[in-house]
Amino acid sequence: MERIYLDNNATTIVDPMVKQAMEPYFCDKYGNPNSLHSFGTEVHPDLRVAMNRLYKGLNAAEGDDILITGCATESNNTVLKGVYFDLIKNGEKNHIITTTVEHPCVANTCRFLESQGVKVTYLPVNQDARVEADAVRHAITEKTALVSVMWANNETGIIFPVKEIARVCRDEGVLFHTDAVQAIGKVKVDVQDVPVDFLSLSAHKFHGPKGIGALYIRSGLKLQPLLHGGEQMSGKRAGTLNTAGIVGMGLAMELASDNLEYEATEVRRLRDRLEDGLLKLKDVMVLGRRELRVPNTVFISVRGVEGEALLWDLNKNGIAASTGSACASESLEASPVITAIGVGAELSHTGIRLSLSRFTTESEIDRALKVFTEAVGRLRAISASY
Repeated sequence: MERIYLDNNATTIVDPMVKQAMEPYFCDKYGNPNSLHSFGTEVHPDLRVAMNRLYKGLNAAEGDDILITGCATESNNTVLKGVYFDLIKNGEKNHIITTTVEHPCVANTCRFLESQGVKVTYLPVNQDARVEADAVRHAITEKTALVSVMWANNETGIIFPVKEIARVCRDEGVLFHTDAVQAIGKVKVDVQDVPVDFLSLSAHKFHGPKGIGALYIRSGLKLQPLLHGGEQMSGKRAGTLNTAGIVGMGLAMELASDNLEYEATEVRRLRDRLEDGLLKLKDVMVLGRRELRVPNTVFISVRGVEGEALLWDLNKNGIAASTGSACASESLEASPVITAIGVGAELSHTGIRLSLSRFTTESEIDRALKVFTEAVGRLRAISASY
């Protein structure tokens, strides 16, 4: 049975070019980059190339900092906890603003900070499933230390107006952080055009390896390190550098940038073909307007069909999809995104996310539509609520 992968917002296949570029650093160029002998120093030029690719991919300025992390979860924790220790714990500010639809690694970190006495405002989304800049402006007080709003939502694919939010924060003198995990490689991410202070990313979301991420820090800003130990990354993040991962992430960033036009045209075309086919089914709803979403994502609600049951049926027939965030996939609670949008309790357990990549083919979309249609028919036939 042919298997079809439509869960690219959870993780992506490593681009074969990236895999090939990483291979020498496992058994040939395996020295610790912080060692002074030739085994360590011989990888320095390759690391510089990789870092330059990251800077170019984000259009970061020379004075900006890009901190290598293990993943975006670590990057997000570094920002939120760093701001807590630097500005909140012993300072006059005690307020953070975020949204009700952030990834669990932001939402749960904010809940932890609340236990430490931090006041957190969770802004609700509007009818377009996003938070507008005016809502952020109205929520900011003289006690606000940080605003953290994702660039694009991991479940719906909705793009947030981060440029406008960043300008509001700058006008108000408040730091702004964005989790850009679901934006890199799908839409243009330019930190000069969008004046963020901190930006988080994970390589495995744009055809790089797992276990490696980065945190962009605007020039002049510092954060209390999350990890203390050695002097790696100029003392900003302790731990032996993952040379293979950094090289792979750098090349993956370059390839993602090179393929943005393909994402905007061909991936979007295939996504729309899938979406149009799904909308031909009775009593289905796609969450979020197309023009407000990244080009690869469809989040669909099927009346009368539990999302978990549909996911099981699709998987049995070779289709990989998701009910939402992979980091929350073991929870049987209603999707917090669907709940936040306010579609009603009846539909709160019916969401299915289908997410494409530049490796998705037209024949895969056609077969996925056929399997999805048949699965909905089977499940509705035995549904007590339909």
